[in-house]
Amino acid sequence: MADRRAFAARLIGALLAVLLLAPLLATTASAVEPDEIAADPAIEARARAISKGLRCLVCQNESIDESNAELARDLRLLVRQRLQAGDSDQAVTAYIVSRYGDFVLLDPPFKAATYALWLGPLAITAFAFGFVFVFYRRRAGRSEAAPLSEDDERRLAKLIDRNDP
Repeated sequence: MADRRAFAARLIGALLAVLLLAPLLATTASAVEPDEIAADPAIEARARAISKGLRCLVCQNESIDESNAELARDLRLLVRQRLQAGDSDQAVTAYIVSRYGDFVLLDPPFKAATYALWLGPLAITAFAFGFVFVFYRRRAGRSEAAPLSEDDERRLAKLIDRNDP
């Protein structure tokens, strides 16, 4: 019996150690292929920084730096080409945005064209809370039953008397 407890304690300890150390082993995903990497390390670092801020238009949940989609690869190459041509980081981002719109940015600016992106979730949440509030408020008002008339009370008493043994 003691051996089983000792084994269970060691097993639980090992599982906890694995669970605690697993996040340390995790690395960020990168879909950049070796043939895409710029020869100049400074340009490559700038390209990676820009790519991490651009949304993959195919996957929509990933940056182009993390995506394996063909369009993401094309965008990564375009970013590197523009940087090698001498464009600044802002110019490269502006060029991509001019072609694909603000949606391509993982962190779109707060302006009239993107109000729906920023305020939509808040509006939906407020509407849902309002709906739930009104629903329960109306439901609570209906829970009170109307009082019985004298005639109904006599009929109820007769029914109860009949069913009593």
